[in-house]
Amino acid sequence: MTQDYGLSRFGLRPARVYRNLPTEVLVEHTLANQEGVLGMNGATMCKTGKFTGRSPKDKYFVEEPGSQQHINWGPVNQKISQATFDRLLSKVVDALTDKDLYVFDGFAGADETYQLPMRIVTQKAWHAHFAHNMFIRPTQDQLAAHSPQFTILNACDISATDYKELGLNSEVFIVFDLGRGLAIIGGTMYAGEMKKGIFSVLNYLLPLKGVLSMHCSANVGKAGDVALFFGLSGTGKTTLSADPNRALIGDDEHGWSDHGVFNFEGGCYAKCIQLSEEKEPDIWRAIRFGALLENVVYDPQTRAIDFDDKSITENTRVSYPLHHIDNALIPSRAGHPNTIIFLTCDAFGVLPPVSRLTPGQAMYHFLSGYTAKVAGTERGVTEPTATFSTCFGAPFLPLRPGVYANLLGEKMAKHGARAYLVNTGWTGGGYGVGKRMSLPATRAMITAILNGNIEKSDFRPDPYFGFEVPVQLDGVDAKLLDPSLTWQDPAAYRQTAEKLVGLFKQNFKTFAEAAEFEPFGPK
Repeated sequence: MTQDYGLSRFGLRPARVYRNLPTEVLVEHTLANQEGVLGMNGATMCKTGKFTGRSPKDKYFVEEPGSQQHINWGPVNQKISQATFDRLLSKVVDALTDKDLYVFDGFAGADETYQLPMRIVTQKAWHAHFAHNMFIRPTQDQLAAHSPQFTILNACDISATDYKELGLNSEVFIVFDLGRGLAIIGGTMYAGEMKKGIFSVLNYLLPLKGVLSMHCSANVGKAGDVALFFGLSGTGKTTLSADPNRALIGDDEHGWSDHGVFNFEGGCYAKCIQLSEEKEPDIWRAIRFGALLENVVYDPQTRAIDFDDKSITENTRVSYPLHHIDNALIPSRAGHPNTIIFLTCDAFGVLPPVSRLTPGQAMYHFLSGYTAKVAGTERGVTEPTATFSTCFGAPFLPLRPGVYANLLGEKMAKHGARAYLVNTGWTGGGYGVGKRMSLPATRAMITAILNGNIEKSDFRPDPYFGFEVPVQLDGVDAKLLDPSLTWQDPAAYRQTAEKLVGLFKQNFKTFAEAAEFEPFGPK
């Protein structure tokens, strides 16, 4: 009789349970099960099948008495009935019964007061390896006493073929029952669903305890000065928080409690499209035995990886434990932030490369969560599209945006944190006309913010957005600091700036509860 570690409470009867296997054994199982192969520097390489990214339209929350009044229902947080959840759960239980299962028991949250004891149950050894990399690994004593408060059952091999009858969007389902402390996944092998699933749970639980949960990276200087980097995918969170002079707290998910800032995770999940040792030395060096590469294209004979090849997906990823980063802070917690940096990739080319924000402007831009996406060049589309993702993390926020914004405002005021907006996007014109901001220039601006040199500059008000823009900074061409000077065509600059102002205003109309911050937006 196999020990089931309490899985029977969900009706599970596994053949065998492999619990918290070490990396070496997880890799052996992955290879033996033909789920992946060994590659660069001994890292494991796996494919995620049909889905190479998250399925946001297939994410649901059970409408149940304990949480329904708190959840911000809508297209991000879709309702599902308890009866439908139970039907899906029985499919999951049937799929996992009499199978060998992998269990990872660990924690989310490095602040022990607010730590979530959690569990991942999966059919795939490589999914257990992913969980082992990404969450906080327990000590032997912690494991012996472990009692999970939230469990994810991942039955990636089954689909909801009757999804239309169940009122779902597709055969894929990622469903959370907060009342039962349970989530189920079916129809997708994409490992990021487990990471972002636990993130969504923390984004529900922690703000209700007065802890701000954040989609940001964080680092700390030698003097204990903490910086947060908010930004949507592709704006530079991971790249810009990797700084040889500062310790990395974490690259993606953090909490801000009365004790300070803490990482939710025990690892990193870095993009690796166009990865090079020169551009991203920390990530490059982290790819070794224990790291897990997803959907990279490699030569089957030599196992050499072509990081530029996006034929499977542009969203190629690598997960690795934090200790693969030389200057990672472990345990990953530090004091209260001094500096908050909002990163945006403005493909319209009108936002200044660096601006100082007032507290009101910080609230406005946190709620707006602006960046711009550029369409694929292969279709000849040169028009960028503005993307507004509230609090820089809309897909993962179950509560109303005002809850997160108010917590940020209170904590900034209490601890005297200053906010800045850094544009890592275009200058001298929009996408297709101007050029991308150079990484060395952006790094010089970040350094000036972190060492306080930016405060020695003279500032001018931005004519459209009203923020304070430095007139000169060490290591940065002064002309670059004023977008109007980098455009060849002044009329086109004015027209584009006015267009972006209109998009901001239109988006902010959706925040009826935050109307008090509207005056801090563009003029």
